[in-house]
Amino acid sequence: MSLAGFIIGMAILWAAIGGSFTLPNLLFGGLVGGIAALLLRNSMRGPASLRRLGAFVSLAWLFLVELMISATKVALLVLRPDLKQRLSPGIIAYPLKARSDVQITVLANLITLTPGTLSVDVSDDRSTLFIHALEADDADAVIAAIASGFEAKVMEVFG
Repeated sequence: MSLAGFIIGMAILWAAIGGSFTLPNLLFGGLVGGIAALLLRNSMRGPASLRRLGAFVSLAWLFLVELMISATKVALLVLRPDLKQRLSPGIIAYPLKARSDVQITVLANLITLTPGTLSVDVSDDRSTLFIHALEADDADAVIAAIASGFEAKVMEVFG
């Protein structure tokens, strides 16, 4: 990715996040992108940085999709008149493949930020993450979903 492409991309991203595509906002986004490029110039060389950027975008997209799906599921669950019969909360012991502090922290935060799940604790040996789930009747399905989703992407980005 060229420097100009990076700065233009950052300007457009800045305007999209702010919701205002005015010329001053785009110019300010370009300025922020230029400063970011200056600060990140040594770490943004070669195809490895592009793969890592792609992995980060993929993780962010997965989080947004999971956030929308789980928010909808929790809202529908809470609005049902038979809430007590539908809830099956519990603590799930999730076996971690992630080993670094950064990987475990990001994974735990993604789980906590997703409605219906909450990271409770990490075992002393950092091999198990304890997760509270509103629907824990099928713990194996929850574990499989996290392993193939968030944890795989987190390890790809921070591995």
